[in-house]
Amino acid sequence: MGLFDVHAHLTSPRFAEDLPEVLERARDAGVTTIVSNGLNLADNRKTLELAAREPLVKAAIGFYPVDTVLPEMLAAGIQYPREDVEEASIDDTLAFVRDHAEQAVAIGEIGLDHHWVPEPFWQQQEDVFRRLVRLAQDADKPIIIHTRKAEARTLEILLEMKAERVDWHCYSSRLSLAKRIAEAGHYLSVPANARRSETFTGLLRSLPRSQLLLETDCPYLAPESGSRNEPKNVAGTVDYAAELWGTSSASALEQLAENFERLFGFAP
Repeated sequence: MGLFDVHAHLTSPRFAEDLPEVLERARDAGVTTIVSNGLNLADNRKTLELAAREPLVKAAIGFYPVDTVLPEMLAAGIQYPREDVEEASIDDTLAFVRDHAEQAVAIGEIGLDHHWVPEPFWQQQEDVFRRLVRLAQDADKPIIIHTRKAEARTLEILLEMKAERVDWHCYSSRLSLAKRIAEAGHYLSVPANARRSETFTGLLRSLPRSQLLLETDCPYLAPESGSRNEPKNVAGTVDYAAELWGTSSASALEQLAENFERLFGFAP
């Protein structure tokens, strides 16, 4: 079993100039599986195309929570700091995810975001989230969650819908809620900046080892502040987990890879 990254954004413009080199550095570090997550209709297409030509890359296709209400937010004069605004309709994006789910290893990233999204748009965001969860369940695919300032509500919905195969990416809320998430059988993936994050260190220290996974969220959340993150950096998270757990890096990786296989249904 090799290293893995369950949450990357390899279609980001920040990888446009040197993606082959980024993938080669990942291979050299021992990474065997990178799950690149789609954000919207255009990004889902790019993610599937990348996975089709790069054996190292697996596709997750989804609908970023902010994007589910972005046209309405912009029409209301609410600013959102992103250039690649997607104009596709909700129905078109959901239809694409449904029709291409078999080409993906997961549905994600999806979820709720109350940080950027004002309350008047929460219900629409939640309605789309529920439709995506149901779609993932119908396709028998795991779910990769993005949630910000809405973690408790996200868990409430997932439990209500009996969603079991779930990874919470970049969880940054209360440790007590993280423990409830783990008790529900869900997984939490820890980014490569864990050494400089009290929250992510707390997840590694306190949660059952059987419920943890590796991610980068690259190009974001690099081990060194201000630099571009890459999938190769999951190796450092394994070493850090081993230090906290008082075990070898090989033993830590074995546990984490078993977790990956349990969630995704194949070994990394």
